[in-house]
Amino acid sequence: MDATSRPPSLAGLRRTYEGLPLLEADLASDPISQFAAWFAEAVDAGLPEPNAMIVATCSAGGRPTARTVLLKGYDADGFVFYTNYESRKGRDLAENPRASLLFPWHSIRRQVRVEGSVVRIPREESAAYFRSRPYGSRIGAWASRQSAVVGSREELDERYARLAARWPEEPPVPDFWGGFRVVPAEVEFWQGQLDRMHDRLRYRRSGGSWAVERLAP
Repeated sequence: MDATSRPPSLAGLRRTYEGLPLLEADLASDPISQFAAWFAEAVDAGLPEPNAMIVATCSAGGRPTARTVLLKGYDADGFVFYTNYESRKGRDLAENPRASLLFPWHSIRRQVRVEGSVVRIPREESAAYFRSRPYGSRIGAWASRQSAVVGSREELDERYARLAARWPEEPPVPDFWGGFRVVPAEVEFWQGQLDRMHDRLRYRRSGGSWAVERLAP
């Protein structure tokens, strides 16, 4: 490899992490309450999309894939997002209903990682959320055969225009679109620290309660 074809050095991207200690005594009694506290702090810190999360799935054949999705709700039952059920993630979850979520809050030196089983939310909940979306997003849900190969941008735009003309006011809720809930079995809170001695505290479901474990960085 000659000098002109070498990839750029990443040495200049090194950084130091420093944050307040994350101690077991500081944690809420359950991971959802702890997530709510950290999420509020991420919002207060001005992160552009604090609800953006990486969703990792795996097919029945063991082929993993990940993508960024927006969290649309959370409560004691888990974390909710919406998608096309015929998309790659939808197909993965039909075959292998488990997922991992990652909230990469880099600017405040924090991450939250969730692992758990995945279930479809009730149809009426998906329909209510669909109807709350902007009109253009609702038409877009119909127009995009998510993850399918598209011949051109023009083809996609023409399909959108046809559907908008068909439903100028209220498009129906697609049968192929709806929500998933990730029911957590583990939730890890990561706080960056100096010298890579990061704090990692994990809630792990144990019977009807949560056990807290510290992980080596």
